[in-house]
Amino acid sequence: MNKNSEPTDSTRLLSQVDHLVYATPDLNRGIAEIEQLTGVRASPGGQHPGGGTRNALVALGPKSYLEIIAPDPDQPAPSTPRTFGIDNLQRSKLVTWAAKTNDLEQLKLQAERNGVPLALVSPGSRKRPDGVVLSWQTTRTATAVGDGIVPFFIDWGQSPHPAQSAATGLTLVELRAEHPDPQEVQHVLSALGLDLQVRKGTNAALIATIKGPRGTVELR
Repeated sequence: MNKNSEPTDSTRLLSQVDHLVYATPDLNRGIAEIEQLTGVRASPGGQHPGGGTRNALVALGPKSYLEIIAPDPDQPAPSTPRTFGIDNLQRSKLVTWAAKTNDLEQLKLQAERNGVPLALVSPGSRKRPDGVVLSWQTTRTATAVGDGIVPFFIDWGQSPHPAQSAATGLTLVELRAEHPDPQEVQHVLSALGLDLQVRKGTNAALIATIKGPRGTVELR
């Protein structure tokens, strides 16, 4: 491979993104917000049994997607707080992202060698509206860092990737981040082999640049 054909940091990052997580107090509200911004209406994803949440999805490419996630009124409130701080949300926002992996145990070993311990691998599942059950495994940093800028990792195993059945029409062009302490967050991302660039900002923020029917837009 010659120098001019080597992938850039931005290209590598886009290949690392499994999905972006857009959390909202109400799923219909979140779907409407994304449709108004981009011109694409998300397709139903399904419930997270026991988690008290449900989602809707829009593909951002063949193997990446945007997840809109919200409380599920058809489930009883879970005994523990819902994921992604959903219980305390006052407005919809891009709260975090998931990075791809196909070997969580090897990832854990490499991360620990680089001084970033990861939590235990956790299983998850949900049923699509068509009855297909998706199963996955995830892990994240053992201690909270980065306010959502440091992702969790996901392995879909033998399940079909959700982007394959999600609404289409959007493309992820760029993902960047801001944080009051960019050096610390950048150190953790680099130790995990991730190419997300973090700039100094007043508040922690993920910013996705997305191309769709309504042109190129930013989602925060």
